[in-house]
Amino acid sequence: MRLPLVLLLLLPAVLPARCCGVPEGSAGAVRALGARLLGLAGDPTRDPDPAVYLALRLAREHDPRLEQRYLERLQDAFRHPYGRSLQAHGHSRWDAEHSTSAAEPPQTGRLALYLLGLRAACRPPRSHRTLVTWLKHYLEEDWIGSWQDGHPLTSYYQYGLGVLALCVHHKRLREGVIRRLLTAQNYGRLGHHGSLVDTGAVVALAFTCLEQRKLVGTDLAAELRAAAHGVSRGMAELQGSDGIVGNIYSTPWALQVFLATGTCQESEFSRGMAALLENLEAFGTAATMAQVLPVLHGRSYLDIASMQCREEPDTLTPLDTEPPAEVPGNKTVQLVVECPLPWCYELRLYDRPVPVPASASVLGVLQAAAALEPHVFKFHAQDTPHGPFLTQVLGLEARREKRNYWRLLRAPDTPLQMGIADYRPEDGETLILRLSEW
Repeated sequence: MRLPLVLLLLLPAVLPARCCGVPEGSAGAVRALGARLLGLAGDPTRDPDPAVYLALRLAREHDPRLEQRYLERLQDAFRHPYGRSLQAHGHSRWDAEHSTSAAEPPQTGRLALYLLGLRAACRPPRSHRTLVTWLKHYLEEDWIGSWQDGHPLTSYYQYGLGVLALCVHHKRLREGVIRRLLTAQNYGRLGHHGSLVDTGAVVALAFTCLEQRKLVGTDLAAELRAAAHGVSRGMAELQGSDGIVGNIYSTPWALQVFLATGTCQESEFSRGMAALLENLEAFGTAATMAQVLPVLHGRSYLDIASMQCREEPDTLTPLDTEPPAEVPGNKTVQLVVECPLPWCYELRLYDRPVPVPASASVLGVLQAAAALEPHVFKFHAQDTPHGPFLTQVLGLEARREKRNYWRLLRAPDTPLQMGIADYRPEDGETLILRLSEW
């Protein structure tokens, strides 16, 4: 039987726009990853992370009771700065809109992730109006920082997350705030190569959301659409022959862009997905698992805007994550510290062999070097949701306002694909810590 012409014309609108997800034969590995993340989420000794909650909500299998408990822990964590303190001191929406000292620095990214989490939980908008007001206030503070210093007070990554979260909540923004982000993307100001993929992806998701949800005028929507597709093309060009975009941890962000811009049927998405599945062991922390899980289910942060929270399958059981097994024996790692920047007095500041246990990570190598020569080798690492982040070596500090960072390489010039607490160098390997600009 032939279908009427009107039905044929409507078919593209009613059929799924994309069919992207884990290839056949890999569903078990993805399910196990989700179960391990669920197990980490159930550990009461770990601080709740809104990105972890987002990943659990965007997965296709759930444990509603554990997810609800995790959401309650998140609400407790955010209630003090944004809930009880406001009530106790009589603060109002006016305070959030006009205060210049509500928080230093602005908590743009973390609050944005929490608001995305509340939307993923299908909470009614009236329950978090004050939080939305705070986020708009933080974006204005970041915008002022960009106007004065050429970059936000936080980062373009957090700035982009803030725009994305407000868009998902269907909130309009001043065009100036949006154009500040658009200008940064157009002029290549989003960050150094180590963060460019992540930041570019968040910005592209924000642009796509604003355009799709019709929260901007026609002309600006066309500019945002062109910019988002430009980011997608750029990531396709960055993709290596192994399918990785930037590094293994940035690849999930690139795949979110491919999903959001409708290019997930192309070979770039398939090769990126294959790379993630081949390297699932690299995603060993709660933060990195949360980063990769949504795309393994064929979803991006844009899908949060259309979540219904109905008839979710209660089919996932938490899986305890065991610590990595100890490897017997010892190894020696050559540790090199370089500063190729013009203000450094010499290029190579440190070059010594460091004996360590065979199971030692990069962090273990640094700790061993500091123990061997406490007056010569010193370093500092800052704890983050993604694990320890190297901030200072031999008295040289990587600082956002100086636009520099410590780049970690395996000699001669291969960037590390894991964090300093996760990567375990082999015996005889040379590690390079290089102070670099972005």
